[in-house]
Amino acid sequence: MKLCNESVASSSSSRHSSNNKLAESENAAAENSNNMSWGTELWDQNENLGIHTNRGIDALDKFANFLRDRVTIETEYAGKLRRLVKNYQPKKKEEEDNEFTSMQAFRNLLKEVGDLAGQREVVSESLQLQIIQGVTLLSKALREDRKKCLSDGAMLQQNLTTQLSSLERAKRNYEKAYRDSEKAVDNYKKADMDLNLSRAEVERYKNIMTSKIQQSDDAKNEYANQLQKTNNLQQQHFSILLPAVLSRLQELDEKRTRGIREFIIGAAEVESSVAPIIARCMEGIVKAGESINEKEDSFKVIERYQSGFAPPTDIPFEDLSKLDPDSLQDHYNNSMSNHLTMRGTMSANKIKKRVGIFNIFGSNKQRQIIEACITMKNSLTADGQKEDFSDLPPNQQRKKLQAKIAELQQKIAQETNARDGLMKMKIVYEANSSLGNPMTVEGQLNESEHKLEKLKIDLKKYQGYFERANQAQVANNSPQANRNQLQNGHRTSRHSNGSADDHHDEGDDQPDDAGSLSSSASPESGLGTSHTSLPGSGQGSANENAIGEDAYFETEVEPLQPLGTCRALYPFEASSEGSIPMNEGEELQVIEIDQGDGWTRVRRANDSNGWDEGFVPTSYIECTLYA
Repeated sequence: MKLCNESVASSSSSRHSSNNKLAESENAAAENSNNMSWGTELWDQNENLGIHTNRGIDALDKFANFLRDRVTIETEYAGKLRRLVKNYQPKKKEEEDNEFTSMQAFRNLLKEVGDLAGQREVVSESLQLQIIQGVTLLSKALREDRKKCLSDGAMLQQNLTTQLSSLERAKRNYEKAYRDSEKAVDNYKKADMDLNLSRAEVERYKNIMTSKIQQSDDAKNEYANQLQKTNNLQQQHFSILLPAVLSRLQELDEKRTRGIREFIIGAAEVESSVAPIIARCMEGIVKAGESINEKEDSFKVIERYQSGFAPPTDIPFEDLSKLDPDSLQDHYNNSMSNHLTMRGTMSANKIKKRVGIFNIFGSNKQRQIIEACITMKNSLTADGQKEDFSDLPPNQQRKKLQAKIAELQQKIAQETNARDGLMKMKIVYEANSSLGNPMTVEGQLNESEHKLEKLKIDLKKYQGYFERANQAQVANNSPQANRNQLQNGHRTSRHSNGSADDHHDEGDDQPDDAGSLSSSASPESGLGTSHTSLPGSGQGSANENAIGEDAYFETEVEPLQPLGTCRALYPFEASSEGSIPMNEGEELQVIEIDQGDGWTRVRRANDSNGWDEGFVPTSYIECTLYA
């Protein structure tokens, strides 16, 4: 047990010691890597370093080409998404289906997909401007620096090679001179020992020996000098000059490596920057899907196609034996006409129109019907419907009238704002004629009044249509009306406009369409009213105009909350009532924005703790509205 514990302790201690040694070795390696330099460690690998740096820059260019291809893909993807959204946008003939939640969700889906395409375009543009341009500039700079480093290294190597050649040449000269001097010494010694030679000959050999020895000494000195120069240059080359060039190559390669790291991270950050927006687009798509309500769509289908007619009551039994033989054929024709009219109401308008054609050519009142058709044609809308939409089922008629009333009210509000702006402009022009001619505004003001009066007349007319349509619907849906549908053997034929006509068995051969057309031209229907009545021709319109003007001047004196601030770009001298002067750079409060007349209403504090309000030219100020 003790041995086991000791072994465990020893193993644990050995593990701790090995971990410590590993950590020390890693730290030492990190220190060595920080202290390592290409100039000292790779002093003899100049050629390989040139190849390595060239491959590194090629790798940087390869990364740039990868980014360009990705930008191309992102751009094409964004373009195809936008084209997809454009192709599936609802057509104009499909706008009536936009009220359904499913179609609204699909439109919202297309909008979110369009936003997704925009984000892909942002990614493409950011990669192009921020990353690819940076990579291109870095690659160009690195190639230029590498070329200069290699040129400097080649020049250093050439200088060293030249010095080594000089040393080698000096050494050869010294060797040759030394051999010649040795030979001259031997020749002199032989001549001096030879008794057959004259003294002059011996002296000549002596002079030659002396000359050769001097040449040998000079060559030796030159060799020593060149050797010293070579050693100095070689020491300087391998310890200072070449390490400096190799260190520059090392910095260049490290800059390239660091640039690739930063560009990869930057590309990821570009993608991450649009990720929240893309996530919101996905949330919008999910929200669009969750907004679909099948029950609401079903209810809107009912609203669109509900005619408002009551289901037909039981068909009474008719005893033909109690009818006159002469009226039997007329009774049969009327029964078929009523049957086809009901089919036309429940199925399609084509059947009803055919019944109308049969009744026109089979009636003896053709002239009156043609006159009624001409009167009705003058009161049709642009899409071929009646002005009061009485050719539609009751529910659809009321919806059309409500939409028309809302449209007219909106036009009246817009025209009222335009008239008010023209009135303010006229007041300013009258006060300061240098700003404009009041007579030009007078014509526009009269035209605006004419349009406003016509819109009010149309609004009143359609409100009357709507009121009569509601009264007719209440009357048709009342219990008394239901009880009167079958009474004293009468038959009720309902037209597509919701009116009901009673047909007696005793010789009443008036066609259904004739009754409908004649009633549509009656004064009660409103279709006979003129659309070209001048404003002010009636007492009611004059009263309405007076009321509108009183309401305008009452709202002018009400205190208005500031909508923002503005700064005067130019000085303005107010010379008329309603405008106020201002100095360049002055800060004012905006209490009414420009309504299209070129003037903005502003306010500033005065010395008496009050406020000065008035109009200034919009082109003279720079506005900053509150959010």
